[in-house]
Amino acid sequence: MTHDGETGRRRRRAGLGAVLGGCALVAGSVVPAAAQPGGHHGTEYAALGDSYTSGPLIPDQVDAGCARSDRNYPSLVAERRRVDTFKDVSCSGATTAEMWRAQGTNGPQLDALNRGTDLVTVQIGGNDVGFGSIIATCARLGATDPTGNPCERSYRAAGHDELALAVARTAPKVDRVLRDVRARAPHARVLLVGYPDLLPDDGSGCFPSVPFARGDFPYLRDTGKRLNLMLRLVAAWNRVEYVDTYGPTASHDMCKAPADRWIEPLVPASPAAPAHPNARGEAAMAEAVLDRLDRGHGRH
Repeated sequence: MTHDGETGRRRRRAGLGAVLGGCALVAGSVVPAAAQPGGHHGTEYAALGDSYTSGPLIPDQVDAGCARSDRNYPSLVAERRRVDTFKDVSCSGATTAEMWRAQGTNGPQLDALNRGTDLVTVQIGGNDVGFGSIIATCARLGATDPTGNPCERSYRAAGHDELALAVARTAPKVDRVLRDVRARAPHARVLLVGYPDLLPDDGSGCFPSVPFARGDFPYLRDTGKRLNLMLRLVAAWNRVEYVDTYGPTASHDMCKAPADRWIEPLVPASPAAPAHPNARGEAAMAEAVLDRLDRGHGRH
């Protein structure tokens, strides 16, 4: 390792840290996007991501190992954009590490990219933060104090917010993913897709339908928003476009009635994994991606 190389890496980490340090100040801001090469519709589209991308249990499942649906948002985007080549390598359970390593029979997701790739969507980071374990922990603790905030107290027991730290630690991992996307597909339009609204945006709860304690709903809502803000900032840092899926799915969270919700609760009523988008949720995320594409390379 050369001294110059190490210095460059330190400067990049410091710069990214400065960007993330401004989270509280720019939570509602609009960040300009840099011009991307080309203005045509993507003819070779690659979709990378985790279970929120793959659509577990949504009919029809086309890859059992990755719980991937042919009605997930990348499939809907590919259909509407009439792409010539479509590679969906999203896989349930994927973390940023699976961008470079195989996950069962699913190869490293970044291997789907090449210099001819025109369009890339990436939705990753939730499993790095620990979505699954957070939901399990908060559901277990919710039963002990339904009107309190036992989950928040647990994650703050050491004197700091462990979930906020987990989000911050995920930022450089997502940054590395986007840098490698750029290196492998230098001419592609790259979209980093945020996560949808899982819980009521007003902070209200719906225990026992969603078995979190009343006081934990605002905390978990804010954690989701913090994750999305981090993704937005890392996208801006890497000069790629951010797709907001939280706003378009607000008021369709897992606490809503079955006819109105796009995110299923821990006991789903529609074919979907617990705490994941159903078919309508995937369609809503597809619309958010398509809207971003239709707006061109302007602003985030």
